[in-house]
Amino acid sequence: MTSVAETDELLRPAKAGRSRSIAWLGAVPFLLYIFAFLLLPAGQVLVGAFKDAEGGLTLDNITTLFEEPYRTAYRNSIEVSLVTALAGGFVGFMVAYSVTRDGTPRFLRSAFTTFSGVAANFAGIPLAFAFIATLGTIGIVTQFMTDRLGWNPYDHGFSLFSKTGIEIVYLYFQIPLMLLVIAPAIDGLRREWREAAANLGASPAQFWRHIGIPVLMPSLLGAMILLFGNSFAAYATAYGLTAGGVNLVPITIGFFYTGDVLSNPHLGEALALGMFVVLGLMMLVYVPLQRRASRWAR
Repeated sequence: MTSVAETDELLRPAKAGRSRSIAWLGAVPFLLYIFAFLLLPAGQVLVGAFKDAEGGLTLDNITTLFEEPYRTAYRNSIEVSLVTALAGGFVGFMVAYSVTRDGTPRFLRSAFTTFSGVAANFAGIPLAFAFIATLGTIGIVTQFMTDRLGWNPYDHGFSLFSKTGIEIVYLYFQIPLMLLVIAPAIDGLRREWREAAANLGASPAQFWRHIGIPVLMPSLLGAMILLFGNSFAAYATAYGLTAGGVNLVPITIGFFYTGDVLSNPHLGEALALGMFVVLGLMMLVYVPLQRRASRWAR
């Protein structure tokens, strides 16, 4: 006759299996969401990029990407992304180090982290309007500089509605995003390493040169790649700021679906495929960097 203990042993694997099944059921809505709003559109873009206006297969859309004005659109988007990734990465790292270093009041770090969480997600039309009201041709700061200082930046080549203006606006959410991403990596720099280096006679500059920067470099590069992708795919902020006056890839794609609806819409899908390629190359660099950076967080 089977004992109670043996019965429990027989039932335990079945319960574990049911628990795993229930856990997978909880992930089904998320997987369906990924399929419907990520994989399915990506597949449509991949197929549509190789179709002509009549629906036949063609490579003309891909070859057209290397012609004007689409080549300039990619160049402008890459330049804006590089500038904002490098500038935002550097400033964000310095701010993150300032608020995470020993001796910084805890409330100060909480305040910066909370603000960064809000600012990193504050983009689009509201952000564009805020900068127009501040640094536009009749913005508050512009009028103050003109009336009180006698110097109007628009008379000296500056324009908020240009590629430089887009880069300035993008830094508003790039710097906070960098702070949020790099702060945990800075926390990973253990105090014992700095104390050991000091005991061996190393100066602070030598510590950062031989220990701090090499340890943080994978995280820094990975974070900047993330900033690059964040800027490269941004649409609403640039469009709201310039009304399409600056030739960027996301804005050009938007024209194919909102303005130039009578031409070949598959060219817009080819432009999107080009963006996938650029972001995919960034991910090929980002993944190994993150894997290497995670070793120091263990």
